[in-house]
Amino acid sequence: MAEFIFYKDYKKNETLRKSFNELATLVFGIQFEDWYQKGYWNNRYIPFSYVVEDKVIANVSVNLLDFVIDGKIKRAIQIGTVMTHPDYRNLGLSASLMNLVLEEYAQKYDFMYLFANKTVLDFYPKFGFKSVDEYQFSMNYRSRPLDTTGITKLDTTKIDDLNFIYQFASERIAVSNVFGTQNTQGLFMYHCINVFGEHLYYLEKEDAIVIFEQEGNQVDIFDIVSKKEVNIQDILSKITNKDSNKIVFHFTPGYEGIQIQKDMFKGDEVLFVKTNGSSQFPSYVKHPITSQA
Repeated sequence: MAEFIFYKDYKKNETLRKSFNELATLVFGIQFEDWYQKGYWNNRYIPFSYVVEDKVIANVSVNLLDFVIDGKIKRAIQIGTVMTHPDYRNLGLSASLMNLVLEEYAQKYDFMYLFANKTVLDFYPKFGFKSVDEYQFSMNYRSRPLDTTGITKLDTTKIDDLNFIYQFASERIAVSNVFGTQNTQGLFMYHCINVFGEHLYYLEKEDAIVIFEQEGNQVDIFDIVSKKEVNIQDILSKITNKDSNKIVFHFTPGYEGIQIQKDMFKGDEVLFVKTNGSSQFPSYVKHPITSQA
């Protein structure tokens, strides 16, 4: 019988990191090597893995971050990259790794959470996680006079632009004081490199990076990265056009002076949350998409 050897936090071990990437590509079609080589895999992303003969065959990753809930900071741990090689499934390896994570971080968090695909919804309640509804926020929009000055598209293939983005992400305030995240610059850069590379813009006057996309009459805002509070109407006047009539936020907006509607979010994954002590997860929120593992 194969001997399962436990490793964690091995990003500098090239053999194990390569195998980790191979498993992630096999299971999810993703890889982390470019993220690592560019220096964005930091100490807040920690894989917990079982290894057989230098091959990573099962993994549960920990992401250390903070929540901002009604302006207060809460310690959070996001679980991600839960995967097992097809040859080693149904052996209880994911459950064993989850228990190791829970033991390691007992009493070190206010919230532990994850996003699970709908094929494993019975798995996480065994460890004390409960499913939580998310909400999508949107607003009707009436176009204002367009102002396209001082807006620059950023290029994630250029090192100067990447450094600029990372500096902003490292010094940013939470996207919302109602519900946001902090200390997520590593996760944010993964999304910039692998997901939103074509949708990043710097607004000079507002001194903010906005990740957005317009399709038809709808503008989807995935994140607004700034070092101070922004005026959302000024942002909208830069990123919309004469056809824009609906704005969709992929986070929980906390802006004053606009009328927001909320609807139950129906995504491909379900949010599961485990609380510690007296902490209560807020209702009617959307986790920021750019800090989702």
